[in-house]
Amino acid sequence: MSDTLHEFTTTIPEWRPRVKPIDLATASQAQLDALKVTPSNTKVSDYVLVLANDVETLAARTPLFNAIMYNRGGMGRAERELGAIGASVINRCVYCAAVHASRFNQLTKSEDVTQRVFDDGEAAQLEPRQAAIFRFAARLSKTPSEADEKDMLALREAGLKDDEILDLILSAALFGWANRLMHTLGDPVAKEPGA
Repeated sequence: MSDTLHEFTTTIPEWRPRVKPIDLATASQAQLDALKVTPSNTKVSDYVLVLANDVETLAARTPLFNAIMYNRGGMGRAERELGAIGASVINRCVYCAAVHASRFNQLTKSEDVTQRVFDDGEAAQLEPRQAAIFRFAARLSKTPSEADEKDMLALREAGLKDDEILDLILSAALFGWANRLMHTLGDPVAKEPGA
């Protein structure tokens, strides 16, 4: 029986790679340089160590990720996380959904929104601005070409400005790509007790 997780959770699972992560002790200087620009100050994850097998892509990916998720101005950090959750739920990426739901909960100091999203998916009852953000990210993740003028109008009616809409598009698009890459390279698995 597989121990791969299929249900959404805010408990961040382990990620078991199918491709061997690089070994930091034998990493090239180019790999070490690319790893210095990680998105957080935590340890380097197995996912990033797998990505370091393609150092040129990792060197471009991490600054792009940081610019989309952590830049100043535009959409607030929690709302960018909600965009990432929308994409991850649609793409069934349990790992990414857990990471970004956990971050969203920390930023908002509430678990209500993520629990409703995990329980009800696109039918989740959210306050208007959050609903517009989540639904746009979900729609953009399903079929990008179907996100249309009505969707843009819904975002504007919910109070989003142009720079916030751009941040949402970038967040959802980034996770449309990242979710699919993560699915290809490994699986989310339940953490070992005490881990």
